[in-house]
Amino acid sequence: MATMAASSLQMATARPCISSSRRAFRSAPTIVQNNCKGASLAKLSSACHISSSAQLFGRSFTSSSAKFDKFAVKAMSEPSESKGSGLPINLKGKRAFIAGVADDNGYGWAIAKALAAAGAEILVGTWVPALNIFESSLRRGKFDESRVLPDGSLMEITKVYPLDAVFDNLEDVPEDIKTNKRYAGSSNWTVQEVAESVKKDFGSIDILVHSLANGPEVTKPLLETSRKGYLAALSASSYSYISLLKHFLPITNPGGSSISLTYIASERIIPGYGGGMSSAKAALESDTQVLAFEAGRKHRVRVNTISAGPLRSRAAKAIGFIDMMIDYSLENAPLQKELSAEEVGNTAAFLASPLASAITGAVIYVDNGLHAMGVGVDSPIFKDLDIPKTQH
Repeated sequence: MATMAASSLQMATARPCISSSRRAFRSAPTIVQNNCKGASLAKLSSACHISSSAQLFGRSFTSSSAKFDKFAVKAMSEPSESKGSGLPINLKGKRAFIAGVADDNGYGWAIAKALAAAGAEILVGTWVPALNIFESSLRRGKFDESRVLPDGSLMEITKVYPLDAVFDNLEDVPEDIKTNKRYAGSSNWTVQEVAESVKKDFGSIDILVHSLANGPEVTKPLLETSRKGYLAALSASSYSYISLLKHFLPITNPGGSSISLTYIASERIIPGYGGGMSSAKAALESDTQVLAFEAGRKHRVRVNTISAGPLRSRAAKAIGFIDMMIDYSLENAPLQKELSAEEVGNTAAFLASPLASAITGAVIYVDNGLHAMGVGVDSPIFKDLDIPKTQH
């Protein structure tokens, strides 16, 4: 079972891509994999976190055509020189490794952009079978429009590393994976090997981001989930974070920050979010607290997780569940607007910055407040209540 980029519920709105200058992409030489088809990548990227279930919170509904305004506060790439303009997020001189970037419309990409806008150097880890397509798209300028930062420059990715976070070291890799043609030609892609490669190439990092997950049986109810599928979900979606921290912590500078992505299904019932993925997210949040203590005491590194709301993506739209998730949030969240990827990215930039120097072991909700709701206010039961709605 392989690890992929973060969930379709945790991916950004797809944007049209244009070919443009390649000059800002200065990736160091990276071993790539052939024969990775675009269709299979889309299928793999959509395999986690969402299902074709027609119910959410025990009720059915159809996709709304209503349009909601998007609001995003951009991370600042330069300290403000004007007095009284607020506190800028300045990450100049910092280096970030982001595990789980395989395209330009996921949370990992949005976080990379926010960190880059704040001045951080960006390294990424990409799932081995997706590596060829991802690097090819970068070289051909397919992501150039998505790489534009608030100051008009293009996000630079210093180096792309092949990564499969399901495997801690080469001894863990089964023979069928070693001989799989999707892995042929790639090397040093287990967690331990990637950490060693980053140390050799750059010496240290300051920010570690875990933006990957996989649940091979996510469409199955928990009662129908196999032991193998359940354990695979936990391995790829929660233990992978422990492994990343274990191997990257020794090269993370004191005062650094580590961030993962979680989802409200860890503590609320989300019908259709099965295969053990809700359990994996619950484990991830529990582990965040323990890891915050251990990493904080041993290395003075902060550990937090972001619980993000639903975001539209190509992979999610292909399955058909994401529209219902977004509609439910639009109707029932305290803030009636569609969540943007930038809002999640900016939260990560804040957590990685000195402005969050006393925040660790926390679950930070970036979901327009949906997590605070105890009922779905769009239910017919509440039709006679005077519930305020945002005017559009």
